[in-house]
Amino acid sequence: MSHTPSLGIITPKLKASTIVSMLKKGIRSSGRGLMDYRQVEIASGYVRNADGSALVRLGNTVVVAGVKLEIGSPYPDTPNEGALVVNAEFMPTASPTFEPGPPDENAIELARIIDRSLRELKVIDMSKLAIIPGKRVWVVYIDIYVLDHDGNLVDASSIATLGALMNTSLPRVEVDETGNIKVDRSTRLSPLPINNKVVTVTVAKADNVLFVDPDLDEESVAETKLIIAVSDDRRIAGLQKSGIGGLTESEIMQAIDIALKTGSSIIETVTSKIASS
Repeated sequence: MSHTPSLGIITPKLKASTIVSMLKKGIRSSGRGLMDYRQVEIASGYVRNADGSALVRLGNTVVVAGVKLEIGSPYPDTPNEGALVVNAEFMPTASPTFEPGPPDENAIELARIIDRSLRELKVIDMSKLAIIPGKRVWVVYIDIYVLDHDGNLVDASSIATLGALMNTSLPRVEVDETGNIKVDRSTRLSPLPINNKVVTVTVAKADNVLFVDPDLDEESVAETKLIIAVSDDRRIAGLQKSGIGGLTESEIMQAIDIALKTGSSIIETVTSKIASS
């Protein structure tokens, strides 16, 4: 379990007190219950020039993820497998706290969480991405852009990433006798090979109350958050803690149970919406 920095959101004391008081009564300002996830809206194929993409709305949080397949060299320790690169960027217009410039520590940390969740359970079947074994492979670039920030950026990003991967298909390639590779992106031969589907589920804690999918105001009063990556076959791909507050063993197990149930529902939603698009 590791720690990720906060985004420095500050809520006025009176408003914060009201939010916590409501949480202790089992209600939220949005009308949701403690275990109610915001509605997930997803549009696949959102970026025309990407090999796969998806735009996700989680409440008022908006994230787009795009996949670009490029031919490159394999890693030395996996010469017969494709490679994965994940990047994230917070657009300055998404929040008053986001500044122009290169990705900050929060964007880097978000990318790492998504990257680890994909690698841990081998979500992409990299063994099927070798073009010339030991020499040339597909490199899967995933770029995540936060367009509007209203809390729970990691979950929104993980959902967008899953949607984008499910929307990705492999271009046709031809290898001549000299080893030269020609890519025909106008012809798609097969979907990106996916072994498992993984999303993250964020469980927050405020004044000893656990609740799922915090919005921006709720994040500002949360003492801690536990981000749990779960798969469609009910495996845990990782845990990421943020905030200075603590969690008991019982609370961690409760959060995992929440994540497994919620994650299954999210994955079903994404699968259904991608299939119907």
